[in-house]
Amino acid sequence: MKYISTRGATDRKTFGEVLLMGLAPDGGLMLPEHYPQIDRATLDKWRGLAYADLAFEIMHLFATDIPEGDLRAIINRTYTAEAFGNAEITPVRTLSDGLKIQALSNGPTLAFKDMAMQFLGNAFEYVLKREGQTLNIVGATSGDTGSAAEYALRGKEGIHVFMMSPEGKMSAFQRAQMYSLQDENIHNIAVDGMFDDCQDIVKAIQNDAAFKEKYRIGTVNSINWGRVMAQVVYYFAGYFKATESNDETVSFCVPSGNFGNVCAGHIAKQMGLPIRRLMVATNENDVLDEFFKTGSYRPRTAAHTHVTSSPSMDISKASNFERFIFDLTGRDAAEIETLWVEVGAGKGFNLAFELDKIRNEYGFVSGKSLHRDRLAVIKQVYEQDGELIDPHTADGVKVARELREAGETVVCLETALAAKFADTIREAVGDVDIPRPAKLQGLEDLPQKVQNVPNQAEAVKEIIRNVLD
Repeated sequence: MKYISTRGATDRKTFGEVLLMGLAPDGGLMLPEHYPQIDRATLDKWRGLAYADLAFEIMHLFATDIPEGDLRAIINRTYTAEAFGNAEITPVRTLSDGLKIQALSNGPTLAFKDMAMQFLGNAFEYVLKREGQTLNIVGATSGDTGSAAEYALRGKEGIHVFMMSPEGKMSAFQRAQMYSLQDENIHNIAVDGMFDDCQDIVKAIQNDAAFKEKYRIGTVNSINWGRVMAQVVYYFAGYFKATESNDETVSFCVPSGNFGNVCAGHIAKQMGLPIRRLMVATNENDVLDEFFKTGSYRPRTAAHTHVTSSPSMDISKASNFERFIFDLTGRDAAEIETLWVEVGAGKGFNLAFELDKIRNEYGFVSGKSLHRDRLAVIKQVYEQDGELIDPHTADGVKVARELREAGETVVCLETALAAKFADTIREAVGDVDIPRPAKLQGLEDLPQKVQNVPNQAEAVKEIIRNVLD
């Protein structure tokens, strides 16, 4: 399997090359030349496999330059009951109204990002050792990617992590998870701005070819293909858990910010997984909801991005969206280049003429949830089902209930555990005991290490130089 860029001006690459690359040299995102096709006989064979075995069957179709024995060892080291608290890894449960929730948040940082990031950490270490190289990760987080990356890469040989986050825009728990890490290879940077500003700095550094080459810059944001590939696996796992036979279809509702999570669902559907619909759930930052309803994609500036109680979705410029539009346009790299010139100019684009294809061929629909909606859903689920869900998952549940049709099986992808958002949970249900793992008790009281910088790429580059020179 070789990989190509959505912008069309990058040579074909292997999986190992793409894993370390991040953004393509031409500014695009890397995708496989084609999606492997999974037939009914293969689905029948895969049903009932343990999670690690299923992950191997899917990943070895994409990571063809890693010997199968080595890939299986990486996967087996990643998806363990010890790391994810459950032998099933991603169990599916059913609420009293029939809506299903796939648990993706039992990893080290209590968020779905662990599902891919734990794999990425082990894969990075393997490829770097094989190639005799080092890698310096520059990333941006709106809440969960940063901690998942840091916990996956802390202490890893040959890797430094420079993780940006918007100053004061995450929950106290999220900040403590990241900033309390004292490992020498972990560097937290709080930027005076929004997540989109942090993401823009990542892209500016990625696009500085000389700096990127000198300091061996990579990324763990969802622009990294390795993360999207790892996320494809849990769509297959969720489908098998939510159904009794491969004659059935399932729809997935996905709380979405940077479009990486639901992009993996899109790829699973293109591979042949019987997904009926992909429901994109947004919060007040409803750029994606507007697109899937009207065909108009209008990214907003940081000044027009709302700070909400589901902060990991406070994103108005979805990086992975380019991968879907590449497929939608028939993989026309020239068209992508033209459209993203408009995005870069702050204008966006309109593909209303493609709405029928978007809905009927690709299965996308969408909805949005506001602060009052997520509070109401958290309260309702707590009272009816006796469980606490986090605000992002509540956004998904709200949209899934709104869009679900008679007889449709809907699996809502869990974003995080409620413990990460205690203030919002208590606003919804009162002063209740919010469970958290024993190892994370007192997390907010630990010493924190972070550097504050203005919203400037050069300020971040200076930190990188000071560490690495």
